[in-house]
Amino acid sequence: MATYPITETRAYGSARERSTGFAAPDRTPAVVELLDERYFVRMLRLERKRCERSHEPFALILFEGAALFEASAEIIPDLARGISSCTRETDVFGWYEQGHVLGLIVSQVGTAACSNAGLVSARIAERLQERLPAELVAQLKTRVRVFPEESADERATDDYTFYRDLSDGHYHQRKARGAKRAFDVFFSSVALIALSPVLLLIALLIKCTSKGPVLFRQERVGRFGVPFTFLKFRSMYVNNDPKIHQEYVAKLISGQLSAGKEGKTNGTTFKIINDPRVTPFGRFLRKSSLDELPQLINVLKGEMSLVGPRPPLPYEFEQYRTWHKRRVFEVKPGITGLWQVMGRSKTTFDEMVRLDLSYVRSWSLGLDFRILMETPRAVLSGEGAY
Repeated sequence: MATYPITETRAYGSARERSTGFAAPDRTPAVVELLDERYFVRMLRLERKRCERSHEPFALILFEGAALFEASAEIIPDLARGISSCTRETDVFGWYEQGHVLGLIVSQVGTAACSNAGLVSARIAERLQERLPAELVAQLKTRVRVFPEESADERATDDYTFYRDLSDGHYHQRKARGAKRAFDVFFSSVALIALSPVLLLIALLIKCTSKGPVLFRQERVGRFGVPFTFLKFRSMYVNNDPKIHQEYVAKLISGQLSAGKEGKTNGTTFKIINDPRVTPFGRFLRKSSLDELPQLINVLKGEMSLVGPRPPLPYEFEQYRTWHKRRVFEVKPGITGLWQVMGRSKTTFDEMVRLDLSYVRSWSLGLDFRILMETPRAVLSGEGAY
């Protein structure tokens, strides 16, 4: 942790700033504490968990200037003092990315979260212009995000670079991530070679039983919200109407569906019983989960993992509440996972999310292997598959 001495006092600022509680106090501490990346990201993780429990919003303000910091290292103390002069003792200041991006966590920004966070950002910009040459300030890019997302500026909701804290947990440590990736590459490569006769036979049967391509390509939401092309064997007729599924998913996630309603839901997740869009051979593929085999290509490409949460469709993701989104941000999506082996489509949506988050907390290569070993049993039973 770096510290920088401060010699001058700082004033409250405007009456509006005093009313919101975001102006700096009269007394200035002797030093500015600039946390290193490890501790700052840890504090960000804790603040996000607090926010999820209390629903009290907080703001994350990023100051990006890698070239500026590298070219003018002496600017960092002045920058730190300028930013600190506009913060409270409860705010957290440090390296979001060591040597490249500075971060400021502004806790409890109040009900007018976006406007208050914007006020803090504007006040910091004014103070930096007073302290630093204009050409240096122009090189500094400032970005603001308010959490939870329901309180955030809608224009910022697609910027997933604000989830850095989710990449530093136990699961995401570099060695563990590398071991999981090596396991994925080896297993998916062996499976694609061993199953090539089966893949060819399924492709021929699809072409013989219905018109259309063998593979079904669909945009899905991957880790950190990055879209990718999701592959499956086609189990539906071509040119079908997706609205029936969009409406179903919206009701399912919002809790408007009950078990057995209209003979379609039966408490299932994401799949409609007796879906009229599915071909006769497609029903067999879905029941046996053989339609999922092309996703081994997604795994080999690094877009998915063998084990992890199922990747949502964009319109599903739009229906997620804040805590639901953690299943997308924390890990790569997978072909199979805890919810598939513990009930498949029979689990409710919220139960599925809790299982995904439980998987994240307890992840190990051993757990992945056990889930993979349990998957054939779940597939052969056919329970919860439609």
